[in-house]
Amino acid sequence: MLFLMVDSLSPCFVLFYIRTSVLPREARHHLSRALELTVRLRGSVVTLGSAFALSMLLSGCAQQPIVQRSVAPNPFGYQKVSAVCHVSPVTTAADGTMSVNMTVRSDDGLCAISVQKPGTGSYASFGVSPAPDHGKAFLYNYDGRTYVNYTPATAYAGADTFTAELIPGGGKKREHLVVHATVDATGVVVAKPAVVAPTPKAAASTKKTAVRHTTARRKK
Repeated sequence: MLFLMVDSLSPCFVLFYIRTSVLPREARHHLSRALELTVRLRGSVVTLGSAFALSMLLSGCAQQPIVQRSVAPNPFGYQKVSAVCHVSPVTTAADGTMSVNMTVRSDDGLCAISVQKPGTGSYASFGVSPAPDHGKAFLYNYDGRTYVNYTPATAYAGADTFTAELIPGGGKKREHLVVHATVDATGVVVAKPAVVAPTPKAAASTKKTAVRHTTARRKK
């Protein structure tokens, strides 16, 4: 007797074979009539010829380990993301220099690019040179990738460019990623500083200072 169990909620397909031919004919007859049952397992109907077969099928699925990937929370995931953040695919020039175009809004939010060194994994080290003229760049590694964050200056509108230096490590040549940012300030309102009332000047004193004149007498 051959059985197939299909678990609709997990990738578990089990074939099980019971050799009933070794049993006497009468025993096979009683086993089939007494133990044949229909089991509804997680929404799938499975007909089994033996309760023993059912237990074996269940144990077979239970023994398959579930692989779980645990990733620590992003330590910089709390940072505000710009309402507009569009990044083009990274292109590589003949000399190996990489470049990417970015569209971002100057609403105090960031726009991020994630890259990996050739093969897999994050870069061993990195830096920024030259730095952006109208914003700030921040790089960090997380979950096997290197993130390049750019935050434009509040309410700035125009173009900005900077270069991220990426070092693979292991004696390999450093790489360069040039970021061309187009920044808009649509709807961005800059709060005006509070007006402070001028401090009144002290009133000029009207009291006259007495002046004493002394006349020296000449001796005769």
